[in-house]
Amino acid sequence: MFSRPPGLAQNLASEIEQLIGSRGLRPGDRVATMEELREQTGYGRATIGETCRLLAERGIVDVRPGRGGGLFVAKTSPVVRLRQTLLTVPQGATTVAHAIAVRDSLEELVALEAAANRTDRDLRDLDDCLDTMRSSGGDLEAFLHANWALHERIAEITSNDLARALYVALIRAITELSSRADPQTSSASAGYLAERMAVHEELVEAIRLGDADRVRAAVAAHRGDADSGVLDGCSGRLPAAAK
Repeated sequence: MFSRPPGLAQNLASEIEQLIGSRGLRPGDRVATMEELREQTGYGRATIGETCRLLAERGIVDVRPGRGGGLFVAKTSPVVRLRQTLLTVPQGATTVAHAIAVRDSLEELVALEAAANRTDRDLRDLDDCLDTMRSSGGDLEAFLHANWALHERIAEITSNDLARALYVALIRAITELSSRADPQTSSASAGYLAERMAVHEELVEAIRLGDADRVRAAVAAHRGDADSGVLDGCSGRLPAAAK
Protein backbone atom coordinates (compact mmCIF):
# COMPACT_ATOMS: atom_id res chain seq x y z
CA MET A 1 0.00 0.00 0.00
CA PHE A 2 2.82 2.41 0.90
CA SER A 3 6.25 2.75 -0.68
CA ARG A 4 9.40 3.36 1.39
CA PRO A 5 11.32 6.36 0.03
CA PRO A 6 13.95 8.17 2.12
CA GLY A 7 12.55 10.41 4.83
CA LEU A 8 10.44 7.95 6.81
CA ALA A 9 7.91 10.02 8.79
CA GLN A 10 8.06 13.00 6.42
CA ASN A 11 7.50 10.88 3.33
CA LEU A 12 4.91 8.65 4.96
CA ALA A 13 2.95 11.73 6.03
CA SER A 14 3.02 12.97 2.43
CA GLU A 15 1.83 9.58 1.15
CA ILE A 16 -1.06 9.50 3.61
CA GLU A 17 -2.10 13.03 2.65
CA GLN A 18 -2.10 12.01 -1.02
CA LEU A 19 -4.01 8.83 -0.16
CA ILE A 20 -6.74 10.85 1.54
CA GLY A 21 -7.16 12.90 -1.63
CA SER A 22 -7.06 9.96 -4.04
CA ARG A 23 -9.68 8.06 -2.03
CA GLY A 24 -11.91 11.09 -1.76
CA LEU A 25 -12.07 10.76 2.03
CA ARG A 26 -14.12 13.40 3.80
CA PRO A 27 -13.84 15.01 7.25
CA GLY A 28 -14.59 12.39 9.90
CA ASP A 29 -13.69 9.41 7.71
CA ARG A 30 -11.20 7.00 9.24
CA VAL A 31 -7.84 6.71 7.48
CA ALA A 32 -6.26 3.89 9.50
CA THR A 33 -5.40 2.76 13.00
CA MET A 34 -1.86 2.99 14.33
CA GLU A 35 -1.56 -0.80 14.18
CA GLU A 36 -2.73 -0.87 10.56
CA LEU A 37 -0.09 1.70 9.65
CA ARG A 38 2.62 -0.32 11.37
CA GLU A 39 1.54 -3.50 9.57
CA GLN A 40 1.24 -1.83 6.17
CA THR A 41 4.53 0.05 6.30
CA GLY A 42 6.74 -2.08 8.52
CA TYR A 43 7.76 1.06 10.43
CA GLY A 44 8.14 1.14 14.21
CA ARG A 45 6.00 2.93 16.76
CA ALA A 46 8.30 5.97 16.88
CA THR A 47 8.08 6.58 13.12
CA ILE A 48 4.31 6.08 13.06
CA GLY A 49 3.94 8.40 16.04
CA GLU A 50 6.03 11.09 14.35
CA THR A 51 4.00 10.68 11.15
CA CYS A 52 0.78 11.21 13.08
CA ARG A 53 2.23 14.27 14.78
CA LEU A 54 3.18 15.82 11.43
CA LEU A 55 -0.23 15.12 9.92
CA ALA A 56 -2.01 16.54 12.97
CA GLU A 57 0.16 19.67 12.93
CA ARG A 58 -0.67 20.18 9.25
CA GLY A 59 -4.37 19.95 10.05
CA ILE A 60 -4.77 16.87 7.84
CA VAL A 61 -5.95 14.37 10.47
CA ASP A 62 -7.35 14.14 13.97
CA VAL A 63 -5.65 11.47 16.07
CA ARG A 64 -8.09 9.71 18.39
CA PRO A 65 -6.82 7.41 21.15
CA GLY A 66 -8.36 4.23 22.54
CA ARG A 67 -10.56 1.49 21.11
CA GLY A 68 -12.01 2.55 17.78
CA GLY A 69 -9.44 5.33 17.52
CA GLY A 70 -6.77 6.03 14.94
CA LEU A 71 -6.33 8.66 12.25
CA PHE A 72 -9.46 10.45 11.00
CA VAL A 73 -9.68 13.09 8.30
CA ALA A 74 -9.80 16.50 9.97
CA LYS A 75 -12.20 19.28 9.10
CA THR A 76 -10.38 21.10 6.31
CA SER A 77 -9.07 24.54 7.17
CA PRO A 78 -8.51 27.25 4.54
CA VAL A 79 -4.74 26.67 4.74
CA VAL A 80 -5.12 22.93 4.15
CA ARG A 81 -7.50 23.57 1.24
CA LEU A 82 -4.91 25.89 -0.28
CA ARG A 83 -2.21 23.22 -0.02
CA GLN A 84 -4.51 20.59 -1.52
CA THR A 85 -5.34 22.95 -4.40
CA LEU A 86 -1.64 23.41 -5.14
CA LEU A 87 -1.16 19.63 -5.15
CA THR A 88 -3.58 19.42 -8.11
CA VAL A 89 -1.48 21.78 -10.27
CA PRO A 90 -1.39 20.55 -13.93
CA GLN A 91 1.65 18.66 -15.12
CA GLY A 92 4.19 19.97 -17.61
CA ALA A 93 7.62 21.59 -17.85
CA THR A 94 6.22 25.12 -17.67
CA THR A 95 4.35 24.27 -14.50
CA VAL A 96 7.56 22.96 -12.93
CA ALA A 97 9.37 26.20 -13.76
CA HIS A 98 6.51 28.26 -12.34
CA ALA A 99 6.38 26.18 -9.17
CA ILE A 100 10.13 26.59 -8.67
CA ALA A 101 9.90 30.35 -9.22
CA VAL A 102 7.20 30.71 -6.57
CA ARG A 103 9.01 28.33 -4.21
CA ASP A 104 12.20 30.39 -4.61
CA SER A 105 10.31 33.55 -3.66
CA LEU A 106 9.40 31.92 -0.32
CA GLU A 107 12.82 30.37 0.32
CA GLU A 108 14.33 33.23 2.33
CA LEU A 109 11.22 33.73 4.48
CA VAL A 110 11.04 30.03 5.34
CA ALA A 111 14.77 29.76 6.10
CA LEU A 112 14.77 32.89 8.28
CA GLU A 113 11.75 31.55 10.18
CA ALA A 114 13.60 28.28 10.70
CA ALA A 115 16.67 30.10 12.00
CA ALA A 116 14.53 32.05 14.47
CA ASN A 117 12.47 29.10 15.74
CA ARG A 118 14.69 26.00 15.47
CA THR A 119 14.97 23.65 18.42
CA ASP A 120 17.59 21.02 19.21
CA ARG A 121 15.21 18.37 17.89
CA ASP A 122 14.73 20.31 14.65
CA LEU A 123 18.49 20.55 14.18
CA ARG A 124 18.95 16.82 14.80
CA ASP A 125 16.32 16.11 12.15
CA LEU A 126 18.03 18.45 9.68
CA ASP A 127 21.35 16.69 10.32
CA ASP A 128 19.64 13.35 9.67
CA CYS A 129 18.35 14.68 6.35
CA LEU A 130 21.88 15.79 5.41
CA ASP A 131 23.21 12.34 6.32
CA THR A 132 20.65 10.76 4.00
CA MET A 133 21.74 13.06 1.19
CA ARG A 134 25.40 12.14 1.79
CA SER A 135 24.61 8.43 1.66
CA SER A 136 22.90 8.62 -1.74
CA GLY A 137 26.01 7.09 -3.34
CA GLY A 138 25.68 9.03 -6.59
CA ASP A 139 22.05 7.98 -7.06
CA LEU A 140 20.44 11.22 -8.21
CA GLU A 141 16.89 10.12 -7.45
CA ALA A 142 17.82 9.17 -3.88
CA PHE A 143 19.72 12.44 -3.47
CA LEU A 144 16.78 14.51 -4.68
CA HIS A 145 14.25 12.73 -2.46
CA ALA A 146 16.49 13.39 0.53
CA ASN A 147 16.97 16.99 -0.63
CA TRP A 148 13.21 17.57 -0.85
CA ALA A 149 12.74 15.95 2.57
CA LEU A 150 15.33 18.37 4.00
CA HIS A 151 13.53 21.43 2.62
CA GLU A 152 10.19 20.16 3.83
CA ARG A 153 11.63 19.62 7.31
CA ILE A 154 13.01 23.19 7.29
CA ALA A 155 9.53 24.42 6.42
CA GLU A 156 8.04 22.49 9.33
CA ILE A 157 9.95 24.77 11.71
CA THR A 158 8.29 27.99 10.59
CA SER A 159 5.56 29.55 12.71
CA ASN A 160 3.99 31.12 9.60
CA ASP A 161 1.26 28.61 8.74
CA LEU A 162 0.49 30.11 5.35
CA ALA A 163 4.14 30.21 4.25
CA ARG A 164 4.58 26.61 5.43
CA ALA A 165 1.49 25.42 3.55
CA LEU A 166 2.51 27.12 0.32
CA TYR A 167 6.13 26.04 0.52
CA VAL A 168 5.43 22.39 1.36
CA ALA A 169 2.76 22.14 -1.34
CA LEU A 170 5.16 23.59 -3.91
CA ILE A 171 7.92 21.16 -2.91
CA ARG A 172 5.52 18.25 -3.36
CA ALA A 173 4.34 19.57 -6.72
CA ILE A 174 7.95 19.97 -7.88
CA THR A 175 8.80 16.51 -6.56
CA GLU A 176 5.96 14.90 -8.48
CA LEU A 177 6.36 16.87 -11.69
CA SER A 178 10.15 16.70 -11.94
CA SER A 179 10.23 12.98 -11.17
CA ARG A 180 8.15 12.43 -14.31
CA ALA A 181 10.11 14.86 -16.46
CA ASP A 182 12.98 12.44 -17.20
CA PRO A 183 12.48 8.95 -15.72
CA GLN A 184 15.72 7.80 -17.38
CA THR A 185 17.82 10.07 -15.18
CA SER A 186 19.23 8.17 -12.21
CA SER A 187 22.81 9.37 -11.60
CA ALA A 188 24.90 12.51 -11.42
CA SER A 189 28.58 13.39 -11.30
CA ALA A 190 30.29 13.24 -7.93
CA GLY A 191 31.38 16.85 -8.39
CA TYR A 192 27.82 18.07 -8.92
CA LEU A 193 26.46 16.23 -5.88
CA ALA A 194 29.37 17.45 -3.73
CA GLU A 195 28.65 21.03 -4.79
CA ARG A 196 24.95 20.75 -3.97
CA MET A 197 25.79 18.96 -0.71
CA ALA A 198 28.00 21.85 0.38
CA VAL A 199 25.25 24.37 -0.41
CA HIS A 200 22.76 22.51 1.77
CA GLU A 201 25.25 21.99 4.59
CA GLU A 202 25.83 25.75 4.69
CA LEU A 203 22.08 26.42 4.73
CA VAL A 204 21.59 24.12 7.71
CA GLU A 205 24.62 25.61 9.50
CA ALA A 206 23.22 29.13 9.03
CA ILE A 207 19.89 27.98 10.48
CA ARG A 208 21.73 26.29 13.37
CA LEU A 209 23.57 29.53 14.22
CA GLY A 210 20.44 31.67 13.89
CA ASP A 211 22.46 34.15 11.82
CA ALA A 212 19.99 36.04 9.58
CA ASP A 213 22.66 37.50 7.26
CA ARG A 214 24.29 34.08 6.83
CA VAL A 215 20.86 32.55 6.12
CA ARG A 216 20.24 35.12 3.37
CA ALA A 217 23.64 34.39 1.84
CA ALA A 218 23.01 30.63 2.01
CA VAL A 219 19.62 31.03 0.32
CA ALA A 220 21.22 33.15 -2.42
CA ALA A 221 23.85 30.43 -2.95
CA HIS A 222 21.12 27.79 -3.04
CA ARG A 223 19.35 29.64 -5.85
CA GLY A 224 22.59 30.59 -7.59
CA ASP A 225 22.89 27.28 -9.46
CA ALA A 226 19.83 28.13 -11.55
CA ASP A 227 21.91 29.33 -14.53
CA SER A 228 24.22 26.33 -14.80
CA GLY A 229 22.30 23.25 -15.90
CA VAL A 230 18.82 21.71 -16.22
CA LEU A 231 16.03 20.84 -13.72
CA ASP A 232 16.92 19.29 -10.33
CA GLY A 233 13.79 20.25 -8.39
CA CYS A 234 16.00 22.01 -5.84
CA SER A 235 17.81 24.82 -7.66
CA GLY A 236 15.65 24.28 -10.73
CA ARG A 237 18.38 22.35 -12.54
CA LEU A 238 19.88 18.94 -13.25
CA PRO A 239 23.61 18.43 -13.80
CA ALA A 240 24.70 18.14 -17.43
CA ALA A 241 26.20 14.74 -16.60
CA ALA A 242 22.74 13.42 -15.77
CA LYS A 243 21.14 14.48 -19.05
